[in-house]
Amino acid sequence: MDEHEAKNNLPQDERRQHDRSRLIVDVFFDGHDATGVASTKDISLGGLYMNTQTIVPEGSLLTLRIPLGDEEQVVVNGEVVYSNPGRGLGIKFHGLTEKDRALMERKLPTL
Repeated sequence: MDEHEAKNNLPQDERRQHDRSRLIVDVFFDGHDATGVASTKDISLGGLYMNTQTIVPEGSLLTLRIPLGDEEQVVVNGEVVYSNPGRGLGIKFHGLTEKDRALMERKLPTL
C-alpha cells in the first residue's frame, strides 16, 4: 500500500490535506470574546494547532496574526475545528491569500 492509499484509509478526521511543520511561534488571536497569544505546536498551509488555556468552542471564528520572521507576518481568519479545553485549539484557515500562501511556503520548515 502506498502513502496515498494509506492516507485514504484513515478516518475522515485524521486526514490532512497539507503536511505539517513543527514550527513554534507566538500567534496572536482575536475573536469569540477571546483575545490572546498562544504558541503553535505545528502549522501547515491549511491550519495550525496552538497551545492555549483559553477556552474557545468548536465552530468559533478567530483572526490570527502569525509572525514568520524578518518582520513578516500572515494575518488570516480561522475556524476552530478542534477544541481541547484548557490545552489547545485546532484551527482551519479560511481565505489564505496567494501572497500569504507563498510566504508560508518559503518560511515553513520542511518535514
